Amino acid sequence: MELRAAALQALLATDTNHKGMILQAIPDDVVIDVERQFEVPSGVPGRPEKPELIAPGKVGRRSMVTVEGRAILIHALAHIEMNAINLATDILWRFPGMPPQFYRDWLKVAKEEAYHFQLLEGHLQSMGYHYGSFPAHNSLWEMAEKTNNDLLARLALVPRTLEARGLDVTPGLSAKLAQAGDQAGAAILGIIYRDEIGHVAIGNHWYNERCALQGIDTIETYAQLAQRYKAPKLRGPFNLDARKEAGFSDAELVALSQQESTEV
Repeated sequence: MELRAAALQALLATDTNHKGMILQAIPDDVVIDVERQFEVPSGVPGRPEKPELIAPGKVGRRSMVTVEGRAILIHALAHIEMNAINLATDILWRFPGMPPQFYRDWLKVAKEEAYHFQLLEGHLQSMGYHYGSFPAHNSLWEMAEKTNNDLLARLALVPRTLEARGLDVTPGLSAKLAQAGDQAGAAILGIIYRDEIGHVAIGNHWYNERCALQGIDTIETYAQLAQRYKAPKLRGPFNLDARKEAGFSDAELVALSQQESTEV
């Protein structure tokens, strides 16, 4: 078994259980061919026929009052985790020439995202629904497609932008689920929140390292990449403590804090 080839196999899998099983079967000491260039296959990413993908604004409201409303929220989170699996496996096979630790880091991320999906899918089933019961949107993967040929942009705009947003909103969602009586769902979000701090930290580490190797400023470069690839604008409130733990610099946190104060 070779890591990057196995990651591509997992990415192409259309069955969610099979996708997770491939990842969990990869040993931590797996062989890594860091130089292999893969032909881009068809069927990327592999996904089941459902959920139907629709525009973000058409995804159902996530009321906490009813079981169905809470299920819509859990389904949306499960879809985010499925996208996160695909994002982690995609970065593994698509970008050669990185140090072995880069690939080990993203394997850890992929395995943890698969575990998160498993937890959310199981909880959804306990509520009488399943992954695919509701439509979902494709915004996370669309950013991956935009950055297919630019590793620095991928690192800047997926883990450091889209996934970092989860650090801001997950504690509040967990509290709302708990208040609505869904203690199991709240506990799952607690696990996801803990792990996602580490995932964003991995994105920050490799983004900062790439910038250092190229001799470019991290903040100026981020602004340029966000504009070039039309990343969503950062909006508060921001979880500055979690972002600091995830490796955002003091200068970035000050800028976010100032932005948040102007939004109030």
